[in-house]
Amino acid sequence: MPSTIVLPEPHASAPVPGGLIEQLRRSIRYMHFSIRTEQAYVHWVKAFIHFHALRHPSEMGGVEVEAFLTWLAADRQVSAATHKQALSALLFLYQKVLGRQMPWMDQIGRPKAAPRLPVVLSHDEVARLLASLGDEHCLFGQLLYGTGMRLLEGLRLRVKDIDFSRRAIIVRDGKGSKDRVVMLPSSLEIPLRRQLQAAHTIWSADRAEGVPGVHLPFALSRKYLRAPESWTWFWVFPQAQLSDDPRNEGLRRRHHQHEQLFQRAFKRALGAAAIAKPATPHTLRHSFATHLLQSGYDIRTVQELLGHSDVSTTMIYTHVLKLGGGAVRSPLDGLEPLGALDSGPVQHGTPLRTAPGPGSGAAQGYPSMRRATLRHTREPDPCYHVHCPATPSSTAAAISAF
Repeated sequence: MPSTIVLPEPHASAPVPGGLIEQLRRSIRYMHFSIRTEQAYVHWVKAFIHFHALRHPSEMGGVEVEAFLTWLAADRQVSAATHKQALSALLFLYQKVLGRQMPWMDQIGRPKAAPRLPVVLSHDEVARLLASLGDEHCLFGQLLYGTGMRLLEGLRLRVKDIDFSRRAIIVRDGKGSKDRVVMLPSSLEIPLRRQLQAAHTIWSADRAEGVPGVHLPFALSRKYLRAPESWTWFWVFPQAQLSDDPRNEGLRRRHHQHEQLFQRAFKRALGAAAIAKPATPHTLRHSFATHLLQSGYDIRTVQELLGHSDVSTTMIYTHVLKLGGGAVRSPLDGLEPLGALDSGPVQHGTPLRTAPGPGSGAAQGYPSMRRATLRHTREPDPCYHVHCPATPSSTAAAISAF
């Protein structure tokens, strides 16, 4: 979700043209975009309209779009990714909703996001973090780390997606509307069965009270009329309270747990575990991939478990493994602590023998340095120079004759 934008005060409370926003929603749903994409695009279009004093987008063009994006980048100082998201929302508005194809759409500047290394927790940090989550959220945190699922992929799990006999979990409709299979950690089999028992208690209470069934994708509720009320389609992690359906106004039903519930618990656990890293629940996914590569698993296997379309996306975790220079040892680590070098300077004219081994420098009167260091700090032995008149070679004499 985009960060909240502070809209200009004179127009912040004024209504946005409702017909346009409804057309935008319908166009987004026609393209089968996710509900998160719909929410983000609606957010940016409303911000664009408020920024230009509630003028209708059909009355504006490239100059106004560029002014809005400049305000985001210069005044609001948003990231390149947020900048690109706002630009994509406005291009979708003009091309798909208003039906415009103008030259400025191809000429407008597109920011390029710099590659960033993901935050990764060590094995010890993951263990401390999971222990600090508490009984209510520990299972879900273990599931994210043990399978590499994204936050919403884990929250949207349904009863039918867990296969205990094969020890597999089927991730449905993940990022990019793709399905994949991940492992079911054997250590989570008993805790997951207990979680299903707790979810079944909630499901039974809903059926007894006549609560509408859960949301089903792609109009499956019209094809299978009783499927929304069936145990098979119920959530593994249901929300404790009923909530409004975002795409069916006035309908209250049981939804899965809200992502902010675990996000807040995760933040509290970071502080309790004394982990000084900007970690989020997605960091568990990064840690999952990195630890698998550290264990020697093939990168193609990790790619399939993460659901990446291109192996180049998975390659980012190999860069994480190279943090600190990889296998290269810093030359500073070849020096002894500074206190060991205070035994006195090397005396000029004192012949130096072979460099001593580690720990034997003080016994032989040498500064405790390694061989490579001594080679560069050795003083030359005094020698006598005999002055001889220079004798030009035949080549030099021949050249000087010209």
